[in-house]
Amino acid sequence: MKRIALAFLLAAAALYVLARWREDHGAAWGYLRAFSEAAMVGALADWFAVTALFRHPLGLPIPHTAIIPHRKDQIGESLGQFVQENFLTREVLHDRLDQAQVGRRLGEWLAQPANAARAGEGVADALRGSLEVLDDRDVGTALEHLVEQKVRTTPVAPLMGRAIDLAMEGGHHQRLLDAVLTGLAGFLDDNRTTFRERLTKESPWWIPEPIDDRIFEKIFTAVHRFLADIGDAPEHEVRRSIDARVAAFAQRLRSDPDLLAKGEELKQELLAHDDVRAWLQSLWGEVKRTTLAATEDAGSELRARIDSGLARMGARLATEPALQAKVDDWVRRAAGYLVDHYRGEVAEIISSTVAKWDGKATAERLELQVGRDLQFIRINGTLVGGLAGLLIHTIAQLL
Repeated sequence: MKRIALAFLLAAAALYVLARWREDHGAAWGYLRAFSEAAMVGALADWFAVTALFRHPLGLPIPHTAIIPHRKDQIGESLGQFVQENFLTREVLHDRLDQAQVGRRLGEWLAQPANAARAGEGVADALRGSLEVLDDRDVGTALEHLVEQKVRTTPVAPLMGRAIDLAMEGGHHQRLLDAVLTGLAGFLDDNRTTFRERLTKESPWWIPEPIDDRIFEKIFTAVHRFLADIGDAPEHEVRRSIDARVAAFAQRLRSDPDLLAKGEELKQELLAHDDVRAWLQSLWGEVKRTTLAATEDAGSELRARIDSGLARMGARLATEPALQAKVDDWVRRAAGYLVDHYRGEVAEIISSTVAKWDGKATAERLELQVGRDLQFIRINGTLVGGLAGLLIHTIAQLL
């Protein structure tokens, strides 16, 4: 474009020479001379103006030229101030955020499984990065102390009582009793010969063996039937008796001072045990290893939960205006806080960055960005100047 603008200037100069040479051969040449003369002036004036922005014209240190290299620091400060005052304001950001409808658009985006997976990958990467930069020794010690302190200050006996209550409410103790009954029946069958031999040893010598066999069969069958009766009858008196005893024990765990003290004593012994201490010390390492492995495995349960959680959140955001309003309000408040507290820093970043640039390099960089448009200014200046000269010459001829 520089060559084209220069060509316009040279063309105006050539026309001027031609017009001066032929001026005596007709009035039209006078009009051409006026046009070309004014065009040269316009071209030179705009060349000077454009060049003066970036360097000294013809290398001459004319005052108020090479503006960008000499005043880049002030330009950077003005640019930073301009951005701070005209872009980084609550009003501007809130208006843009209101138009953006962040909550709804975020929900629609997250509701797509592929997008939820991409977001989940980002969450996993952030989690993995956070874990990797943490000091294992400090975090491990803090977690160990936190868990130990929580256990030490929490009475264990009432917790055990509550656990028993929950097990009874869910009928888990009855299933445990069923398993015990089944195990006992199996134990009897597996050791039938042993029990029979034991009876033979304990039976008086004068009792015939056939009678021992009948006695053993009756006892063995009665025990089996008793166990089967308990297993088959949900309301068996043995079950009710066990329920009452277990419930009473759970109540004692919550209120009996002796059991409370015994529970605390047992807890302290466990906390002082070497294996428990080693487990507490290794807790953070195990948590970290497990979490890191899960974040790196796209098919892990953790990643699946993250992805599904994000997808569910997206579906809710896309369909619930109240939730969208909450997200939009949170984004507005967060943006307002950032603008109020950090817009000065943003302006400082702009001005300090520009200040670090080399003046000549800055001028060249800007000239590359806007140079094409500036050359059009030179071309337009040539044409506009020529037309202005032609108009003035025409008016002069008319007068």
